[in-house]
Formats: sequence, structure tokens, C-alpha cells
Amino acid sequence: MRILVVNGPNLNLLGTREPELYGATTLWDIEKKLKEVFPKIAFEFYQSNSEGAIIDTLHKAVGGAFDAVIINAGAYSHTSYAIRDALSMLKIPAVEVHLTNIHAREEFRHTSVTAPVCKGIIAGLGAKGYELAVRFLVEQ
Repeated sequence: MRILVVNGPNLNLLGTREPELYGATTLWDIEKKLKEVFPKIAFEFYQSNSEGAIIDTLHKAVGGAFDAVIINAGAYSHTSYAIRDALSMLKIPAVEVHLTNIHAREEFRHTSVTAPVCKGIIAGLGAKGYELAVRFLVEQ
């Protein structure tokens, strides 16, 4: 199985960015853990602070290079119809992950424009959300 894991803006600063919200785990820690827990899965990890670069990366999944996508689009989840459109083109399942509980935060975070075109959403479980997303995708 091949899974594309896409992370959006500011997630490159995990571990130092607002540790009271996001904890001390870095994005590299998350990637390393996924490879350890799921050694038979071929992961491709991508992070960008740029909306267009995220869309270009999702387009790679349109052509059959991957079996599934995990996306944490960060704040773009709440604002980017362009990322939503790129996700809607996928013929493979996508799972949206949020480290924090978006429904317990600021009002503007309560709605995700990308979630409706994803198979599911995991929010508020920290880095464990990525692992749960993989488990779900593997069991499909």
C-alpha cells in the first residue's frame, strides 16, 4: 500500500509551535513513528506552507501513484476551496487529520471545507490521529 501524507502550513514548526496546544512531537517524529508502526506501507511525506504546492502534490495522487491520502491542511482546511477541489478529484480515499479538536477552538475552525470530500476526519487526538488514519485506510 502507498499512502501520501500531506501536511499544510505551520506544521513544519510542530514541537516548538504553541506546545500547549500541539505538544512537543515534531512532524519528523510523526513520520518516523508511522514508518515504525507500519513498515510494509510505502509512505510519501510532504509539507508545505503554500496552497498551490499542496494542490500540486495532491494532483500526483490523481494519477494512481497512491492508494490513499492523509491530509492535515492546517488552517487551509477552513478556507481553501482549491484544496477541497483537488481532494474531490481523487478516486482513492482521503482522511483529514487535525491534531487539536477544531470544534473546541475558535469559531472559524469549527467548519472544514475539505472534510466533506474526505472519507473521514480525525480531530483532537494529537499525533495519534495519523496512526488511526492509517489503520482505517489499511482496513478499507
